Amino acid sequence: MELLPFYISSESLKGSHLSLSATNHRSSFVNNTLETDGVTFFIIQGLTNLGEKKIILFVILLLGYIIILAGNCMIIFVALTDPKLTSPMYFFLYNLSFVDILYTTTTIPNMLSGFLTHMKTISIPNCFLQMYFFIHLAVTGRAILTVMAYDRYVAICNPLRYTAVMTRHVRLLLVAGAWGFGTFCTILPCSMAWHRSYCGLNVVRHSWCDLSSVRLLACGDTSVDNIVSISFGLVALLSTGVLILTSYILIGVDISKMGVSQRLKVFATCAAHLTVVSISYGSASFVYISYRVGNFSPEVRIIVSVLYAALTPFLNPIIYSLRNKELRESIRRTLSRLRSAAVLPRKDVNSVS
Repeated sequence: MELLPFYISSESLKGSHLSLSATNHRSSFVNNTLETDGVTFFIIQGLTNLGEKKIILFVILLLGYIIILAGNCMIIFVALTDPKLTSPMYFFLYNLSFVDILYTTTTIPNMLSGFLTHMKTISIPNCFLQMYFFIHLAVTGRAILTVMAYDRYVAICNPLRYTAVMTRHVRLLLVAGAWGFGTFCTILPCSMAWHRSYCGLNVVRHSWCDLSSVRLLACGDTSVDNIVSISFGLVALLSTGVLILTSYILIGVDISKMGVSQRLKVFATCAAHLTVVSISYGSASFVYISYRVGNFSPEVRIIVSVLYAALTPFLNPIIYSLRNKELRESIRRTLSRLRSAAVLPRKDVNSVS
């Protein structure tokens, strides 16, 4: 979740090749004079300085987005249709895949269209809708990862009570709580930005309506907004991180009393989730460092942000498919079923002819 602003000077924005249109302001005639009320749309600058390299980035991003959709849709499909995947873990997994699809869809299609146009514009309402859902879904995804860590803790440390604890009602409450936590961490920072006035420069130096980048265009002092955003960002990152860490510390204490074979089995059960969590928080740390180190150009920071936004949704299906034998076999069975269903009609047509 990107709530950490990096400084962009007004001089650099003025020097941008993107011209500011006079139609970008709400205007009204009062006493035969033209009065400007504020910005009505933003220009998403994106990676305009890459030249012909934009085509390469477009192809890479398009292929990545297709893989994200295909992989996560496959996980949702097999988790809902395979009767053997009845564990609560798969219920949380397909909810995570659903969030990942929505999360990437809020930004990547707009970014792809931006590569094909000279100037990408977005209205203020659409900009803030994109901003809200991007942050909300990022926080919700981390909250679901936290719920999955708790699920692993109950399954490993209290196996006899696992089915009694993780009832359908409890699972629904945990997922609803994850979505509610995303709303809690998002609504105030985005509302404060929405109620700000925007005047003058309207070029967003990002590939989407990033909160910190849009706030730089607001009129007046936004120091309180920055404090609120960073506070909620820390709440989202630290609370989920501490809960995940606590779950695995308790799991570690419990498996220290087990034999070697049991430890390997537990590690195999947790390996996929641990890998996803490590990549997610590791990439978030790298984004924070890139925003704070002055040697990085704005274009590099944008690329890092794009990779961060797409990396975890891209890797989730791959990691869970490789690390989870049960899911891997379920995908294989599903693909075999679909292949058989496609072959049968051909045989019927041949027999008729």
